[in-house]
Amino acid sequence: MTGASAGIGSELARGLAQRSYNVVLVARRAQRLRELAEELRLAHGIHADVETCDLTDAAARSELVARLQAGEREVVGVCNNAGFGTVATLVKSDLEREQQVVRLNVEAVHHLTGAFLGRMVERGAGAILNVASTAAFQPLPGFATYAASKAFVQSFSEAVHTELSGTGVSVTCLFPGFTHTEFGELAGVGEEEAAAPEFLFMEAPDVARVGLEAMIAGRRTAIPGLANRVSMLSGRLAPRTFLLPLVRQVTGRR
Repeated sequence: MTGASAGIGSELARGLAQRSYNVVLVARRAQRLRELAEELRLAHGIHADVETCDLTDAAARSELVARLQAGEREVVGVCNNAGFGTVATLVKSDLEREQQVVRLNVEAVHHLTGAFLGRMVERGAGAILNVASTAAFQPLPGFATYAASKAFVQSFSEAVHTELSGTGVSVTCLFPGFTHTEFGELAGVGEEEAAAPEFLFMEAPDVARVGLEAMIAGRRTAIPGLANRVSMLSGRLAPRTFLLPLVRQVTGRR
């Protein structure tokens, strides 16, 4: 479980623990992970291990994978939830920060998906949940790197899910939209999120529940909430010549 220290990630961990699954909580904020692990142990009597790791670091990811593969418990599921975004045009952005988005949202998801698939297929059982975003459904000027990274998660996850047909292993892609988490604040758009209509937002536990139900059922995709399904359709169907200038106008107000 990556990105387990807050938001959708911590709610995914709670949902798995409620279903009596042992969990390994992965993030950079060790204290938050330890507090969540203790909560889950006391509430559900499961094993909850903590792994602090900077998932943008390829070497650190490889060491994490090695520890988990050598552990006494079999990895039967992976939730790739860790991710972040920045809001600015690329030319005005910190390029290193933008590359960090790619390392976490793309490289880490690719690495941690592929690392455990072989053993799952050997066993004939397993499930992976990759968290994308409704941003995946269209290019977003002013949010270009993040949207493109989530488009990768969508395309990659759906393709691998199809490759795994008949193996007993599945990859599910979850598409949250506006959700009450720390994401907006970390991306530097906390004030803009606060001004957005409340009906657009979902709560993290509800998003996590939809994702876990789809993961356990082995479904290819999960889109929580009517507003997010509308966003998916509009992003896929709206002509780019209409959509891109509109999005640029909205994000250009910052």
